Amino acid sequence: MAEVRAWQERLPDNWRRILSTRAAVALALIVALLSVATAIVNIGTDVVYGPLAPFLPDAVQDAAGFTGALTGFMMVGSALALRRGLRVGWWATFLLLPLTAAQGLLQASQYSLPLIVVSLVAMPVLLISRKRFTKSLELSTTQMAAGSALLGVQLYGTIGGYALRDHFEGIDSILDAFYFTLITSSTVGYGDITPDAESTEALLFTMSVLVLGVASFGIAIGALVGPAIQARITKTLGKMTDSQLELLEDHILVLGYGELTEPIVDELAASNQEFVVVTNNRDVAPALSDREIPVITADPSDKEPLRRAKIERASAILVATNHDAEDALTILTAHQLAPESRIVAAATDRENTEKLERAGADTVISPSVLGGHLLVRSALGSDDSELIDRIIGDR
Repeated sequence: MAEVRAWQERLPDNWRRILSTRAAVALALIVALLSVATAIVNIGTDVVYGPLAPFLPDAVQDAAGFTGALTGFMMVGSALALRRGLRVGWWATFLLLPLTAAQGLLQASQYSLPLIVVSLVAMPVLLISRKRFTKSLELSTTQMAAGSALLGVQLYGTIGGYALRDHFEGIDSILDAFYFTLITSSTVGYGDITPDAESTEALLFTMSVLVLGVASFGIAIGALVGPAIQARITKTLGKMTDSQLELLEDHILVLGYGELTEPIVDELAASNQEFVVVTNNRDVAPALSDREIPVITADPSDKEPLRRAKIERASAILVATNHDAEDALTILTAHQLAPESRIVAAATDRENTEKLERAGADTVISPSVLGGHLLVRSALGSDDSELIDRIIGDR
């Protein structure tokens, strides 16, 4: 019993949240892989299976096989959105799971049974964990415009191609028109659908679809995929993007990083206070980024990185490393750039407290002096046990 209790104490406080979230993400990924694998297997298989098999036309079974692969790749995207805690990812997965189960049923194959079972099992798990995914998807105006342009060109080409189907060889349905638009705008162009050479209207329409389609594809890739790649690179390097920096307002600036800084960062993260860490320690920057803590990798005593961190908009500035001399230079720079902002510093050696105050710090705290006072108060019976426990990490 004691071992079980000790094991439970080692678990994080939010272990239920972590478990349900990871279960939803894992099931979504499994459904995605099964959907793609099942579709590939069923495309080359003529064996039918299940109670619906005698009533399903071959065209429906074939179509379910091809669309199953497409749905599987869409599920991969929704699972990645779930992993980021996005609400839109939850809704996308919630709508795709019944579709994957239905496609597995319509494929009428014994190979589709795992897909159907896992899809059905994932639905209640997703419903139970619905409150875990609350982050909103933030798209810039450029991204929304690029996505709208891409969809608009596809709609324009599909409707226009179907309206001009008499001027084309190979367009007989709305699906043919969409197929023509997609392969034209993506520059694939198999050549199976071609405009009538004697129709000026069809030739001009094809050229417009080609120009607009290529442009919309290029803009959409740059606007929608580019920021994601940039964010991943900057996160790996321990940097913040320019768009993230521009949004900083009334934040706390933590300059430098050391043993004294770690509990400060933990406290700020737990309080959901917006803050940014500026440090020249390239080893800790990726670790901070992995914890989704904003970090700028630069010398905190230089003016330029502090300007990038919007020091003039900061509500407070914290300087607490193990090197008082470096902290003094950092305080001097911060006070020069933001004389109205409150600067709080920690002195490793209590003899340097006055020096850091002269450098421009509004408040200087000596951890050794503070710890000594608290220990004495505790020994004399003062009720500071909760504060002491938080400082020494017992709770």
